[in-house]
Amino acid sequence: MAPHAEDGAERIDPHELDSFTRGYFAAWNSYDPMAVAAHATDDVVWDSPALHEPGHGRAAVAALVASTATAFPDYEFSQPEPVALAADHLTAYVPWRMTGTNTGPFDPPGYAPTGRSVDLPGIDVWRLRDGLIWRYRAVYNYSLVARQMGLGMPRGGRLEQLAVRAQRLFVRVPRGGG
Repeated sequence: MAPHAEDGAERIDPHELDSFTRGYFAAWNSYDPMAVAAHATDDVVWDSPALHEPGHGRAAVAALVASTATAFPDYEFSQPEPVALAADHLTAYVPWRMTGTNTGPFDPPGYAPTGRSVDLPGIDVWRLRDGLIWRYRAVYNYSLVARQMGLGMPRGGRLEQLAVRAQRLFVRVPRGGG
């Protein structure tokens, strides 16, 4: 086992990381929430733009995977670039691409299916403990997902202009008698 940093993360062995990453993406592509959750510690903190706040524990990971499979039942994850390690070997940066078609409800936040496809690039930031993901952060453009699903306003259109005007009006209006 690799030595741990003061915060509990362990140094990552690059040779073991390659195998672990392949297994992680295979778990996602198997549509098995528990297989993905098995790549995390019992006390994992899982932070993703798809969540209102970070999830804690394997059950939260499994719930996110299940929600993803419901919203995008044909999703597929690929790894377009190799994993990069921080110089201290405590953090792994794992690039990915998710494609899929939104044919099920997208919850959270509760959007109805749109039937549209998404092609989303992102990066996972992992810190490991005992050979499993202990701290997880997904980095991707959530507004890109919304636009690809037809949920966001088209940029530069009349609807966006109206929303900007409404936002400016709302900001100028004093609230709460203050």
